[in-house]
Amino acid sequence: MADSQPQEPRDGDAPRDDPRDANKKAGRDKPPESGARESSRPVMLCSARLADGRTVDVRLGDGRIEAVGTAGSLAEGPQPPGGTRVDLSGYLLLPAPADPHAHYDTAMTALSPGSDGPPRTAPEDVQRRTTEAALLQLGQGATATRTHVHIGDVAGLRSLEAVLQARRALRGLVELSTVAVPRLLTGVAGADNLSMLRDAVKMGATVIGGCPDLDPDPAGYVDAVLEVAAEHGCAVDLHTDGDDPARLSRLAAAAGGLRPGVAIGPCAGLARLPHKSAARTADRLAAAGVTVVCLPQGDCGVLERPSAAVPSRVAPVRLLSAAGVSVTAGSGALRDAANPVGRGDPLEAAYLLASHGEARPEAAYDMICGQARATMGLPEVRVEAGFPAELLAVRGTEVAGALSLAYSRIVVHRGRVVARTSAVREFCDFTGTSEFDLPRQSQG
Repeated sequence: MADSQPQEPRDGDAPRDDPRDANKKAGRDKPPESGARESSRPVMLCSARLADGRTVDVRLGDGRIEAVGTAGSLAEGPQPPGGTRVDLSGYLLLPAPADPHAHYDTAMTALSPGSDGPPRTAPEDVQRRTTEAALLQLGQGATATRTHVHIGDVAGLRSLEAVLQARRALRGLVELSTVAVPRLLTGVAGADNLSMLRDAVKMGATVIGGCPDLDPDPAGYVDAVLEVAAEHGCAVDLHTDGDDPARLSRLAAAAGGLRPGVAIGPCAGLARLPHKSAARTADRLAAAGVTVVCLPQGDCGVLERPSAAVPSRVAPVRLLSAAGVSVTAGSGALRDAANPVGRGDPLEAAYLLASHGEARPEAAYDMICGQARATMGLPEVRVEAGFPAELLAVRGTEVAGALSLAYSRIVVHRGRVVARTSAVREFCDFTGTSEFDLPRQSQG
């Protein structure tokens, strides 16, 4: 195969201009302000296997994929000085995942045995937890994350300010965007929060969120969110259980004309509805262009669920996809009170969707990658010349295997390696390895 060089974009190709310009035009999630410049040092990824079975070399530069060629073809001839060479023999190279639904302000706050009292909410604690959670997910492959942040009540805007500070500190390592989440927005109790929501956008929150289910006037809550979003050109990302078809239909009708777009989740209640009712609701969401963000790894705490009366379930992904709804998957709670064992691993989210029969492995991976990036307003990524160098290399030969047992990972963000995880399993005191000529070590 000849080297693939950057081509002029065709209909449906990723934009060739800077991703930051594309995001500004779309009015969606924006990269960190004054973000680090993409690495100008060339990087060569050698002997990587692609999802289509080819083994290739990939040259990266200036934050993009410069060329893709058959293994060994790009290494011939003089190499640029100061470059980095990464041997990906035995690795599957994929577009990097993104997480469209995280909660970093409450991450890592699950109470340990013997402790008492609420988690610390001081800005320095929130910033530390946000940084720890973002780096944990980066090591798992997520080079971009959208995190929901509570505003109002006693904390005011302090948690948001701390998350934004972490975002600035993490620039160049991971793209972090924020969703401002007020509790109430209607009536006298919600007036201050509505004013604070506008202040949150001015501070740097790039998406407007919340949970209309918890407001005394859910329809009024949605109207308030859409009004502020229209004022500032922001995307909307709302929490809802989705167990009220009439309420979801009203939301779809109100949100249908809003651009850059509306996402809702986790919508586990849709799975508890009768099939015909759920199917009609899915058709309305598809017609309105509303994206559903499901949480296969467990709920988050905003909905104040699950409970014994309302069991936790995942949104009916297969039904939604069949209706034409764009579906993506996020991590939700990460080791907080809502899910004290949350891993935040995007590949685990895709694995759970595939293992439960909600999607084929390739489609499940797209939900944590292509669909997630589209929901967040980020440029498309393909392992082709001209596309952003946001990549994940995992041990394995196919997507299904990567979702099943991919521990060893190499993460590329803006054209440079930003994280490596290597796992080796060794079988000790086992004579069967020699008897059957099996290896004593395996890598995953």
